[in-house]
Amino acid sequence: MELNLIGETLKFLVLGMSTVFMFLVLMVLVVELQSKIIQKYFPQKEEAPDPYANPSVRKKDNLAIVAAIAASLQLHKQTK
Repeated sequence: MELNLIGETLKFLVLGMSTVFMFLVLMVLVVELQSKIIQKYFPQKEEAPDPYANPSVRKKDNLAIVAAIAASLQLHKQTK
């Protein structure tokens, strides 16, 4: 009787593990297919170049920020 019980247990173990494995394989295939479909119909747009990549542009922006801060501080001092 115990031998039959161990055999049944091993059968259920193999059946359950193979079911989970096949579900995971199927899920991976569906996700890959979904990814290909999305990339086909909704391609990613090319990103615009970074305006801060050029140091001269960054320096000009920094000078404008410094000028705005200086002007606001001067206005604040005048109102006191």
